[in-house]
Amino acid sequence: MNTGPRIITVANQKGGVGKTTTAINLATALAAIGERVLIVDLDPQGNASTGLGIDRRDRAVSSYDVLTGTLDLEQAALPTAVPGLFIVPSTLDLLGIEMEIASAADRVLRLRNAVRASSARHAGFTYILIDCPPSLNLLTLNSMAAADSVLVPLQCEFFALEGLSQLLETVEQIRNSINPDLVIQGIVLTMFDGRNNFANQVVDDVRAHMGDKVYQTVIPRNVRVSEAPSYGKPAILYDLKCSGSQAYLQLASEVIRRERNLHAA
Repeated sequence: MNTGPRIITVANQKGGVGKTTTAINLATALAAIGERVLIVDLDPQGNASTGLGIDRRDRAVSSYDVLTGTLDLEQAALPTAVPGLFIVPSTLDLLGIEMEIASAADRVLRLRNAVRASSARHAGFTYILIDCPPSLNLLTLNSMAAADSVLVPLQCEFFALEGLSQLLETVEQIRNSINPDLVIQGIVLTMFDGRNNFANQVVDDVRAHMGDKVYQTVIPRNVRVSEAPSYGKPAILYDLKCSGSQAYLQLASEVIRRERNLHAA
């Protein structure tokens, strides 16, 4: 039985769907209920790192160092203001990683190898969440190769289902070639505005297409959640009582239940 951390990659090749917001608030919610969590920021923009208060000037180590084999996972992990939550931050060095490792035989397996090399020494992490760039590039493929499951944030908008099929195809390709155990952990609907009839229609459509893969928890569009990153805080730390924070706490409980079912299966 695998006693290491459960590894979830948060991925969607579309930008602006709440991917990073979901990664940092889900991680914070998991830490708040007693889990020990590591975020690996694989997005060169580094928004997860900024949103957890890690200033760019303080990123002497990063996920770039992990992918190039310079540091192991624990050496690159920094504590955050949230007890039990750590992050391997991102730097702009990641922009050049594809060129640097393009010819390497293990180019898609760099993160998986790093995680496996550290598994005997990992600092008691129960969850590792990987925040991907908004594209299906080598960094995203690395995250899927390393992960147990994929969590997909999906914005409640007209083109919500557009592109989802491409992401699901990529997951299937990774399953067939590199990581046969990879599964879709779930789809979380984000930026929901209950006053908008069309948003309700999107929710119904996604549930009709994807069934029980869609979480019951829906993340509302919420000003406090949008404000929080500018203060270097996850929403749950910035305003615990706002509707967005409460939704992410519910999502964390749902993720844990789903992970237990996947683990038992």
